[in-house]
Amino acid sequence: MTVVWIIVCSNIFKYLNMNPSRKQRRLEMTLKEEEKKAVLGVFEKYLTLWIAICIMIGLLLGRVFPDFGIFLDNLKFAQLSIPIGICLFFMMYPTVVGIRFRDVKNAVKKPKPLLLTIIANWAIAPAIMTLYANLLLQGNQDYIIGVILLGMSPCTAMVMWWIMLAKGDLAQGLINTAINALLMVLLYAPMAGFYIGVSGITVPWDLIAFSVTIFIALPVSLGALSRRLLINRKGEEWFNETYIESVRRISIIALLLTLIVMFSLKGDIILRDPILVAFLAAPNLLHYVTMIAITYSASWLSNWNYETSIDTTLIGSSSHFEVAIAVATTAFIKYPGAALATVIGPLMEVPLMLSLTKFGLWSKRYFPRNERKRE
Repeated sequence: MTVVWIIVCSNIFKYLNMNPSRKQRRLEMTLKEEEKKAVLGVFEKYLTLWIAICIMIGLLLGRVFPDFGIFLDNLKFAQLSIPIGICLFFMMYPTVVGIRFRDVKNAVKKPKPLLLTIIANWAIAPAIMTLYANLLLQGNQDYIIGVILLGMSPCTAMVMWWIMLAKGDLAQGLINTAINALLMVLLYAPMAGFYIGVSGITVPWDLIAFSVTIFIALPVSLGALSRRLLINRKGEEWFNETYIESVRRISIIALLLTLIVMFSLKGDIILRDPILVAFLAAPNLLHYVTMIAITYSASWLSNWNYETSIDTTLIGSSSHFEVAIAVATTAFIKYPGAALATVIGPLMEVPLMLSLTKFGLWSKRYFPRNERKRE
């Protein structure tokens, strides 16, 4: 007890003898930190509410002004929706601008998480989705095709934002996402042909290349460049405490705008035929739950830390809906229901991924499983 009092009194004495300017600087820093926490707290604490409100706004826009959704849907470049592409870019940049080159180098040295995401995305996910689609959508070939196309397209865009929100390892997530994007070029067509039973499927190379450029190459390049220039000019402390916090707010706004656009595109049919939406959502929901259970459990049993584990789970359970929609609308014109089935998936994915991030933060204390045996 005496020792504690000595330490406390010593700190008080140091503070009282601190020169006024130093006291003021410390007080100002404390006030700034509290102000940042308060502002970000409003965004992050009530993020679920903001997401729900934006989903409702999107649905109402699509229902009351269906021409608005049609107009947005026609704004495309290389089969990618321009409004969604812009929003996703502004979601991606804030997530990668803070990644340091040495973090990427360290992530490359950990091949096991990458291997698990590859197995999950290309060996387990297509088979699981095909099984659920055939069991739950019997006799509806259009919808089965669309659901399978969605189940075998690993996410390369929005997943980085979820990793940031879940406080995962962004460098590891970037490496895993980039590799899976490249594998999509090689594996998507033969895998889709195998599970759907159709040969000669045309893969939208332009869409995949454009997606990788917009959602990976461009944000990472701009992030590395702006990081270097701003740190050299303003200092690392300003960059970490001011700049990154500012662009994070932009990323949240971009997410909310993305939701409004996405739900307005199909708001009319969602509100007009909710039973059909639930019918198509069933295999997607089971697929998400199954993949989350497999990847999160495998990560925990492998004794990885939380950051690596949540990366693997998010990448192994999310989907690249743009590619699935493009293939459904070009290669399966004779099956109009396929395109609709691919659209329902991403509408479910947002609330599911948000729930997963919250669950991940709650379960963080259980990782790694055994600290002593951790690699």
